[in-house]
Amino acid sequence: MALMALTGLAGCSSRVIPPARTQAPAHIPPPVRFAPVAQPRPAEAPRALNAVVQSLGAGFDGQVGIAIRRMDQPWTIQFDGYRKYPQQSVSKLWVAATLLDQVDRKKVAMSDPVVVKKEDLTVFHQPIRSLVGADGYATSVAGLFGRSMTASDNTANDSLLRTIGGPEAVRRFFAEKRIEEIRFGPGERLLQSRIAGIEWKQEYSQGNAFYTARANLPMDKRQKALEAYLADPIDGATPVGIVNALVKLQRGDLLSRSSTLQLVAIMRASKTGPQRLRGGLSPGWTFGHKTGTGQELQGRATGFNDVGILTAPDGTDYAVAVMIGATRKSIPERQSLMQAVTRAVIANHRP
Repeated sequence: MALMALTGLAGCSSRVIPPARTQAPAHIPPPVRFAPVAQPRPAEAPRALNAVVQSLGAGFDGQVGIAIRRMDQPWTIQFDGYRKYPQQSVSKLWVAATLLDQVDRKKVAMSDPVVVKKEDLTVFHQPIRSLVGADGYATSVAGLFGRSMTASDNTANDSLLRTIGGPEAVRRFFAEKRIEEIRFGPGERLLQSRIAGIEWKQEYSQGNAFYTARANLPMDKRQKALEAYLADPIDGATPVGIVNALVKLQRGDLLSRSSTLQLVAIMRASKTGPQRLRGGLSPGWTFGHKTGTGQELQGRATGFNDVGILTAPDGTDYAVAVMIGATRKSIPERQSLMQAVTRAVIANHRP
């Protein structure tokens, strides 16, 4: 019955449903083809600057490492920049940074009192020695900080080193801040006596006692000690490692903003080495730095260094390190090399 009903319904309809009319397709525009977005090319080191650096390094009669890094770009120019060179007093910069890190952590205050006594005296350059009387010399952490960084006073620096917890405190700072390719030595007295080939005695801190003890050593022993130091300096650092650390400092990756500004300001106030890298400055450029100078033996100079932050009039910063491991060149010739590096950076600067 259901089938008959369906058949009847189908037969009752005589209307024919015409097929749907197909309209002409509208005009379809061709697909839009976008040009690929040009990716910015990574900044390249100035070729002219690189050529000058390679020429200066290769043409210098001695062991020299050079590194330059523009802080707002990823490139680094270097000549033998991955060899470890003796830092000497460049290492005072790391004592200062560790100190300010402890100031940031409220472990130390710049106003903390310190008394420097005769048993605290070290060796070589220590202008503070003339102030140390029978009762010592009363000063503060800030006072020692200023003397260490602006005058490179060895005794002031070693006193700060004791304040912050010794060499291990600096090495912990390196590890925490991921500062690589920089070593820190045992402190001025042990470092310099080891380089000379003698064992430290506190009496060497007075007058010319250290020079006399060193001069009394057989020459072959002195040469052997110096060669061992140059081959694997206990305070060694690579120029590339140093410029990378300076970039971290300037970017605020090591210290608080106030401590960063304080450290950079005192680097600019440094009075040492005015004819090293600073001697090549042009008007409007500034330079904050730390120098280092090692021992000499039979006309061979070691550890003649200058590292710092070079700032253009437009505010662009460069980290620069020139480290002379060993040479027989005169001081003016060493200074001339450093000044040439500064002038090359300035000549090739583009805002």
